[in-house]
Amino acid sequence: MLSDCGFVDIEIGPACDTFGGARGEPNARTFEVFGYPFLARKPG
Repeated sequence: MLSDCGFVDIEIGPACDTFGGARGEPNARTFEVFGYPFLARKPG
């Protein structure tokens, strides 16, 4: 998806728990939802 938007040099980091303590935490655990940090560059 990022490359389709014109980004290059895409790096994706490890999974992060972004729902700890949130109201939707049980659903996030059930469906194994995580956040992922990324770094990308758009040339030009």
